[in-house]
Amino acid sequence: MIVNTFELIKEKLEALDCEAWELAETCEERWEFYFIRHRLDQNRAVNTREYEVRVYKKSDDGQFIGSAADRISPTASPEDIDRVLEKLLYQAGLVKNPYYTITQKQETPEAASGSGTGVREIAGDYIRTLAGIEESDTAYINSYEIFVSGIRRHFLNSNGAEYEFEYPSSEVEVVTNARDGSHEIELHRIYHSGTCDPERLKADIVKVMQYGEDRLKAVPSPVNGRCSVLLSTSDAVPVYMYFADKMHADYVFRRISDWKKGDPVQGSDAEGDLVTIEAVADLPGSSTNYPADSEGSIIYDRYLVRDGIAQDYCGSRQFSQYLGLEKSSLISNIKVSGGKLTEEELRAEAGEYLEIVEFSDFQVDSMSGDIAGEIRLGYWHHDGEVTVVTGGSVSGSMNEAVRDMRFCKETVRYNNRVIPAVTLLKNMRITGVSV
Repeated sequence: MIVNTFELIKEKLEALDCEAWELAETCEERWEFYFIRHRLDQNRAVNTREYEVRVYKKSDDGQFIGSAADRISPTASPEDIDRVLEKLLYQAGLVKNPYYTITQKQETPEAASGSGTGVREIAGDYIRTLAGIEESDTAYINSYEIFVSGIRRHFLNSNGAEYEFEYPSSEVEVVTNARDGSHEIELHRIYHSGTCDPERLKADIVKVMQYGEDRLKAVPSPVNGRCSVLLSTSDAVPVYMYFADKMHADYVFRRISDWKKGDPVQGSDAEGDLVTIEAVADLPGSSTNYPADSEGSIIYDRYLVRDGIAQDYCGSRQFSQYLGLEKSSLISNIKVSGGKLTEEELRAEAGEYLEIVEFSDFQVDSMSGDIAGEIRLGYWHHDGEVTVVTGGSVSGSMNEAVRDMRFCKETVRYNNRVIPAVTLLKNMRITGVSV
């Protein structure tokens, strides 16, 4: 007899002496391709299934609630499942959080874009796109790996909230090489997406190969002191996630963020472009186009920040309820509106600036606002010239930079984040290389 593990776990959860429970089944069909240059080295297909369970236990006085979660194998025996659930029930009883409730039953959401796109179609798009990129003897693709998944998720909780949806998720790792005689530079990129965007992927890899060639002729960064920094790659994403994180209910309740609805988050006398950032459930091409979050809450569109003014929070049910919010959901995709000037106009107005396109590491700490990065490749725009530089570091503070930051009209998508194509942060501290 074939055992339906999902139904078996559900029956055992219904019989468990707990306050509430959540059960999710995730099935993944994944195709993998490994290319050396453009020759297929190996490929394989992988199919997986797993179950995630979370159990909630209320304190005897009803004032507190705790939870514990674990995964269950699809081959687990009934006895194995019993042991996991009993362990979770015990662990949940050790946690004492102020009482909150899990997601209630809601209307079934509509399927997001890309949900009907098959693994075969997406993989084919990636293979054709990468095979069609023009290379040279001095700049070329060394290798690439393609991972394309079709994911189906089934969620159910003890309140009757139940959803089943599918979405695509893909990852492409590309290694490019640039060489000049005995010198060689290797650059590595990882692209996450839902479906393939051929034009965007091709344009970015061509640009990366050019970065490799420029890196071969770069000189040690002579810049010292403060100057404007321009970001034109995916490294700008953390700049905007700083705003999203500050509007997270978890951050606000824990007082990691002091941002409040209706307050100007860039200062009452902001001199730069005002940020508008929206959380959206559906973003064409994204790998996180699912209509309900991991807690079963329907993901709804809302502005987190609009024209520099805090608008709404996002976050878990627990901390959203602690803030007294009627609606809650975690966010999956964000979309940032463009600024007033085109990219060309913004570059022309910026004066002297350092455009950094390669970092060893770049971080924006949402808690402290600290900005830090080690420069691998940059373009120093000064005195009407452009010098290719390498080495040194950039540092600063988003708490200060928000006041006069600038960004262009044009936007670009990096998987589940749409942000302005270029971002200008003023008065950053640059530590150059001593020669």
